[in-house]
Amino acid sequence: MIPMLHPLSRRDLLRTCAAGFGSVALAALLAEDAAPQASGTHHRARARNVIFLYMDGGVSQVDSFDHKPMLERYHGRDPHTVFQVEPTQFNNVGRVMMSPWRFRRYGQSGRMVSELFPNIARHVDDLAFVHSMTSHFPEHTSANYFLHTGSGLQGRPSMGAWLSYGLGSENRNLPGFIVLNGGLIPPGGLDNFNSGFLPAAHQGSVFRPSDPAVANIRPLEANPEQQRGKLDLLRQLDRAALERIGRVDEIEAAIVNGETAFRMQAAVPELMDLSRESSATKELYGVNSTFNGTRIFATECLIARRLVERGVRFVELTCPNLGHDRWDQHSNLKRGHEDNARAVDQPIAALLRDLKTRGLWDQTLVVWTGEFGRTPFAQGADGRDHNQYGFTLWLAGGGVKGGVSYGTTDEFGYKALDGIREMHDLHATMLHILGVDHTRQTFRFGGRDMRLTDVHGELIQEILA
Repeated sequence: MIPMLHPLSRRDLLRTCAAGFGSVALAALLAEDAAPQASGTHHRARARNVIFLYMDGGVSQVDSFDHKPMLERYHGRDPHTVFQVEPTQFNNVGRVMMSPWRFRRYGQSGRMVSELFPNIARHVDDLAFVHSMTSHFPEHTSANYFLHTGSGLQGRPSMGAWLSYGLGSENRNLPGFIVLNGGLIPPGGLDNFNSGFLPAAHQGSVFRPSDPAVANIRPLEANPEQQRGKLDLLRQLDRAALERIGRVDEIEAAIVNGETAFRMQAAVPELMDLSRESSATKELYGVNSTFNGTRIFATECLIARRLVERGVRFVELTCPNLGHDRWDQHSNLKRGHEDNARAVDQPIAALLRDLKTRGLWDQTLVVWTGEFGRTPFAQGADGRDHNQYGFTLWLAGGGVKGGVSYGTTDEFGYKALDGIREMHDLHATMLHILGVDHTRQTFRFGGRDMRLTDVHGELIQEILA
C-alpha cells in the first residue's frame, strides 16, 4: 500500500468530490457533440413552444371579449345601487359605464367581439376564451408576479424559466426563454422573467425588436480565433474556481451563458434579418404600418414566429410604449384602449394565420392575457379601475380547442360567476399542453419541493383538445 503524502480531510474530500461531480455535469452541458437533452415530459406533449402575448396593464374585459348588454341598460347609474362594489385600487368610483365600442358576432361559434379587435375577431373559431379568470392582487406589481411566477412575491422563477428548466431548448444557439421588449418592462421589473431558485441559465433573455437585438452582439475581436481563445481562457478560469470551491450555480451559469452568447453572435443577426421575409408577409403583420405602435408589435410578432421556428421554448412579447401607461386606462379609456388595440390587433391576427400557413400551429401554444381586468363602472368620468374579480384571456394553437368559451362573469362583467379560475390553473394547463405534469415538475429549495403552481392548480379541461 502506497502511503498518501498529503491525506485529505473529510471536508476537503467532500469539497473535491462535489466539484468533480459538478464538472461532470458541466462537461455534459458544454460538450459540442453531446446527445440531445432527455425529455422532461410526463405525457404526450400537444405543443412544443409558447408565445405569450402579454397585455401589460390589464385589458378591459367588458370592452373586448366579454359582451354585457346590461351595462347599456344601467349606464350612468350609481353602481352601489345596482350591485355590491368591492374596494378598488384608487377608491374613485364613478357611474356604471357602458362600452364605448359596439360588439358583433363572428365565426361559426358566433362569438361576440368588440370593434376594438376586428382582425383577431376573424380568428375566434381558433380561440379558447376563459371568461372567469381571477387574480389575488389588485395592484400591478404583485399581480404581475402572480401571472408570471405563480406567486405575488418577488424572486420566484418565471413560467418561462420553469419550461426552459424542464424541457430545455431545441436550439443550442439561442436561449430557451426570450422576452421581446417592445418598450415597456412590466411593473415588478426584470424579476417577472427571473430564474429565481432555478439554475441561472434559465432566466429570460431580453431582446429588442430592432437591430441590435441585444448589446455586444457583434464581436470586437479581430478574428473568431482570438475571440474563441478569450472564451476558452474564461472557461478554464471558471472551471478552476469550481474545482476549488465546489459547485456554484452562478459560475456554472456564467460558463453556459458565455458559450450561448458566443453562438448567439452568429444566430441573432440572422434571426433579426427580416430581408428574406416576403413583402406580403411584412404587409400581413404590419411591419411597415404608418402607426408606430403597430410597426413595433408587428416586428415582435414576426420575430416570435421566427424564434419558435428555431426551437426557442418560450417567447414573451411586451407592449410598445404609446404614452398611455400600457392598457392601464384610469382615465381616457377610449383613446388609450383604441391606440393599444390598433398596435396589437393586426400583428396578432397575422401571427395566428402565419403559424397555420407554416405548419407551426399544432406545435405552438399562444396565450393572450393581462394581469387582471377592469371595472364595469367608471373611475372618475372616463376611465376604469383595476378589477381582479373576473376577466378574460384566450389561448390558441397546439392542444387547445378552437371556438369554445369557458366560464362566465356576472351580468355586468364584474365578478367571475361560473367556472372561477386563478393563475395556478392557467399555469397547470399550459404545462400540461407541453407534456408536463405540474404536480411532478419540482425543484428542491428551502427545505421543500417547489413548483410553479405551489400546492394549487387544476387543469381547465374544457378548453383542451
